Amino acid sequence: MYSKELLRNMFISMTRIRYFEETIEKHFLAGEIPGFTHLYIGEEAVATGVCQNLANNDFIESTHRGHGHCIAKGAELHRMMAEIFGKVTGYCKGKGGSMHIADFSVGMLGANGVVGGGYTLATGAALAAKLTESDQVAAVFFGDGASNRGTFHEAANMAGAWKLPVIFVCENNEWASTTPTATTTAVTDIAKRAAGYAMPGVTVDGNDVFAVYDAAKKMVTDARAGKGPALLECKTYRIKGHFVGDPEKYRTKEEVQKRFAASDPLKNFETRVTNEKWMTKAELEAIRANSAKEVEEALDFAKKSASPDPSELYTDLYS
Repeated sequence: MYSKELLRNMFISMTRIRYFEETIEKHFLAGEIPGFTHLYIGEEAVATGVCQNLANNDFIESTHRGHGHCIAKGAELHRMMAEIFGKVTGYCKGKGGSMHIADFSVGMLGANGVVGGGYTLATGAALAAKLTESDQVAAVFFGDGASNRGTFHEAANMAGAWKLPVIFVCENNEWASTTPTATTTAVTDIAKRAAGYAMPGVTVDGNDVFAVYDAAKKMVTDARAGKGPALLECKTYRIKGHFVGDPEKYRTKEEVQKRFAASDPLKNFETRVTNEKWMTKAELEAIRANSAKEVEEALDFAKKSASPDPSELYTDLYS
């Protein structure tokens, strides 16, 4: 049985992510956002299910598709929105943009524009936790395409050899940019690779926040107890293109619509909790309305914030 507080927190997290991403897409296509953005729509259950098991001082490492991870870990919506809009009130003073949001105060060590760039950072955080004898845990999110990068194997081997408290979370959304997973990956289940590094590997339905939460709970508990790392593969589907504006010539709109209708994590959650009579439709609607309001307020904050002054060009630049 899941507590009412947990159920509320899960739905708050997932609705915040959904409305945030829909807002980003709308304003990027309107030409109001500089750079590139990559949306997390349809994958909300993964970040939420994992992060609901993590404490504020636990660590996460993200990817170029990182807005959902940031929100699930507790990053501030208005500072995220301002950063994506390139405003001085953003997390990186408007200089980092969508792919470089970080908030050390909630253990969010940073999104990463480098595919596979987060493994070693999260493993390093886990090593620090072990050396300082804290009970902190690190989690690193990555896609199916990134699982084929050398950094995955290097980090997993070190984590396995030294029994480090790090959870490798593979968001298998079936697409590595424009390439289907099946054409580039020898194993059907990426979680099977865990055996090569003496760690548990589990595959779950990444569109079911309860399945993700339950699997992550055991892995986090074991990591805190000194039992070492684990690999969690969450099978999901990337609803939007690789980036906002992607022409998506590699798949049909009909395929995407069909998959989303069957896999939408928010609808799955609502169906489960109302059928089980854990939450009412009125409670769910109130959470949706509040999340939409929070995102709208964040958007207003970003639009009203100033852009960085040109004199700041070389400030915070290290060489």
